[in-house]
Amino acid sequence: MMRLHANPAIDTVIKLVTVAVAMFAFVFVVMVPLYDVLCDALGINGKTSGQAYTAVQAGVDESRQVKIQFVATNNDGMPWEFRPARTMMTVNPGASNETVFFASNPMPEAMVAQAIPSVSPARAAEYFHKTECFCFNQQPLDGRSSAEMPLQFIIDRDLPKDISTITLSYTLFDVTAMAGAVATR
Repeated sequence: MMRLHANPAIDTVIKLVTVAVAMFAFVFVVMVPLYDVLCDALGINGKTSGQAYTAVQAGVDESRQVKIQFVATNNDGMPWEFRPARTMMTVNPGASNETVFFASNPMPEAMVAQAIPSVSPARAAEYFHKTECFCFNQQPLDGRSSAEMPLQFIIDRDLPKDISTITLSYTLFDVTAMAGAVATR
């Protein structure tokens, strides 16, 4: 094997950096799509669509009520305060509903966040339609500022009758480094 440098320590550092770069590339290029495929195939994690749902006029089922629970958590290292304005609401399938989540950046510098949703039970995810959601886009926030982030949704009238409670949870990630230049809100 041909040596790149006369110093074996430099060769070792180059090899370690190459392995680290390859690992990160694997995580971001291969693992995310693989995770999505596995979740879809196994019906786990209750992932919702990352795109706005276009409502279809189907009428409201006023004979039925579904409890919606809202949960907000921060990924490790995310310093923002993040919480739902309401932790629970009762809705009728087919009705348009709205609520807000609150975010506050206590840091002195601007940051960018991305919320990743999950629905439980997982089989309810296909019946939970977001027409507007802060999770569709990255959320920039100036340092020491806060914002209300809207969520509008419809529970499909075809939701199985045995599902009476749905939990929508969001995990908030710091994506400032990935977002590049920080746009202010």
